[in-house]
Amino acid sequence: MNILVVNIGSTSFKFRLFDMRDERVLARGGVEDVGRPVSRTTLACGDAEPRTAQQPIRDQAAAVDWCLAALAQPGAGRTALPVDAVGFKAIHGGRLADAVRVTPDVLTVMEDFAAAAPAHNPVYVAVMRAFAARMPGVPLVAAFETAFHQTIPASRTTFAIPYEWTAEHGVRRYGFHGASHQYVAERTAELLGRSDLRIISCHLGGSSSICAIDSGRSVANSFGMTPQSGLPHNNRVGDFDAYALLVLRARTGLDFDGLLAAMASRGGLLGISGLSNDMRQICDAAAGGHERAELALSTFVESVRHYLGAYVVALGGLDVLVFTGGIGERSAEVRRRVCAGLDFLGIRLDAERNAHPRPATALSVEGAPLRILVVPANEELMVARRAQRALTG
Repeated sequence: MNILVVNIGSTSFKFRLFDMRDERVLARGGVEDVGRPVSRTTLACGDAEPRTAQQPIRDQAAAVDWCLAALAQPGAGRTALPVDAVGFKAIHGGRLADAVRVTPDVLTVMEDFAAAAPAHNPVYVAVMRAFAARMPGVPLVAAFETAFHQTIPASRTTFAIPYEWTAEHGVRRYGFHGASHQYVAERTAELLGRSDLRIISCHLGGSSSICAIDSGRSVANSFGMTPQSGLPHNNRVGDFDAYALLVLRARTGLDFDGLLAAMASRGGLLGISGLSNDMRQICDAAAGGHERAELALSTFVESVRHYLGAYVVALGGLDVLVFTGGIGERSAEVRRRVCAGLDFLGIRLDAERNAHPRPATALSVEGAPLRILVVPANEELMVARRAQRALTG
């Protein structure tokens, strides 16, 4: 079975095509700057180097057309690549759990939760409908990011609000980055040969979250009801006192829509540093004495450590600390700061290993009671696996 996995942003369309017999990537690529006058397309088949081009891709439906045409066209020593199913790294499904076949009812639920994920759900619904129109006989599967977190106890998902808001309107903590954290759980168990591990997974990137995993099951996640919550993100605020909006409305003259738009686009690392939403630039600037870059970096790290401490308690201890995502995998400085002074928890980072991490090799000092790992993210593979299970049982 060949499963096409699609990952969509407001102006991006990314895909990987997997042969699920051996989980080999047959093709990968995507479109950047969708809707701009000139878009950049990338396509790589098998182990070949990516080929890039520039052309206008007016919207996500046109990106679907480009993707299907690229896979159907023989060339570069290959035949056409058939698609047997499409899996989507969908964001918010509300009450829907696990990976589900896309039906009109599923699309309705996603539209009902569009207000909780305005940058994600509407564009995913549009792309799902585009695939359904162009490939009516091919099954589509929505693998919701919230699904892995269905095992979190209600005491950790319930807000202290009037209970009817929870029961009738679904206002609760859902958790996201499920594909990434689930892959960390499965890959770490494979690397260490144990299924009973207590893991804290740190997915740190443009969007960041912390997850507590007990024996392969999510038991806590730093996100709340929406992807705007939890840790500071690249340009999104993260956790915030909602009543502060009343003060800001009175003092800035902005209405709630204007304040929320600013929190979703000018907050996070960008908002604090006033410099960039890229952690590499922030670390460089902080090292050079830029005060607000240092504040952005230290605020981000303190938030990670806050959840790390809380989740050690939730797990009743810790066996493995895992870093994944763009920042988690590439920033030795962020890893160093997160782990600093945590010897009392058994977290002892080896400076040399941290500076030059190797795949499947612990970054902890030799003989430390707790493993520290870098696990490269592979959300697309996790979506493909979940889609296959949904279709085959």
